Amino acid sequence: MTTQDALTDVPGLRVGHAQRTGDQREGWLTGTTVVLAPEDGAVAGVDSRGGAPGTRETDALDPRNVVERIHAVVLTGGSAFGLDSAGGVVSWLEEQGRGVPVGPDPAQVVPVVPAAVLFDLGRGGAWRARPDAGLGREAVEAAAATEPGAPVAQGNFGAGTGAVVGGLKGGTGTASTVLPSGITVGAVTAVNAAGSAFDPATGVLYGRLWDGLPPVPDESTHTAALRRLTEAREETGRRAAGVLSPPLNTTLAVVATDAVLTRAQAQKMAGTAHDGLARAVRPVHLMHDGDTVFSLSTGERPLADGELNDVLAAAADVLTRAVVKAVLAAEGVDGPGGVFPSYRDLYG
Repeated sequence: MTTQDALTDVPGLRVGHAQRTGDQREGWLTGTTVVLAPEDGAVAGVDSRGGAPGTRETDALDPRNVVERIHAVVLTGGSAFGLDSAGGVVSWLEEQGRGVPVGPDPAQVVPVVPAAVLFDLGRGGAWRARPDAGLGREAVEAAAATEPGAPVAQGNFGAGTGAVVGGLKGGTGTASTVLPSGITVGAVTAVNAAGSAFDPATGVLYGRLWDGLPPVPDESTHTAALRRLTEAREETGRRAAGVLSPPLNTTLAVVATDAVLTRAQAQKMAGTAHDGLARAVRPVHLMHDGDTVFSLSTGERPLADGELNDVLAAAADVLTRAVVKAVLAAEGVDGPGGVFPSYRDLYG
């Protein structure tokens, strides 16, 4: 089976990005990512572990509550202001007749669209440059326009457009795996953390430590990289002086599977996926992070005895790899809001 090593390898899921950068309008560096569920929705869970989460409709995902399926998930920049983008997704879904039926008319539906935000305000230079309902609609329309199993753009796209990790340019990344049983598990993430993605002693990405023995940059390259990163942080501090203090962040992710999960099992998968984030970013889940992971189950493949643990472990593994791919795909930014070199800028 051909795969894209992406969340979209989970049958029925589509991903769309929309972003605004300085090339389009002065001061912009932000975006929105939408994970669109199948028309009949998906079982979902969520786990927020950062100290400063910004979310919408996450209470609906509690297994004790009434909502059985959700229709899309929104990951977005803009901090709390960015939650407006979910409104554009809800409006589009209503127009398509997709949502929870609440009346005799088939058009009487209420779409359920959980959302979470990361902090990228001012990263492009303009404080008020933030996602709105129009950008959310653009992202969900982009998702709907993709073919099943389409590749997912990585790096400076969608919610990762204005993302930064430990002074490095962060971004959007995705990964997937197929278990021996044939069950697919995938992840998409927007990496925007106060912590670092690489070991300051060696320059090796933390997430690479879990996939064998990655090449270690030579000492001169690493020394030069640390010097450049320090200079970039200092320059960013000057450009943002009086605007942002302390730095605010948040890494967001969606993990998904085609296995049949209950709502409680989906919530457990969101929790175990955080282990994958903790492998790739250190420190993580800080008071100025709002780290949030959503989980989705499209329910196409029954679970055999003992397979749930395999799915839970795979969710953590693919999230680790998605973080690595996000950092490697990101492109450096030098603009009014700061200097954010990419990992590739520093290490090649």
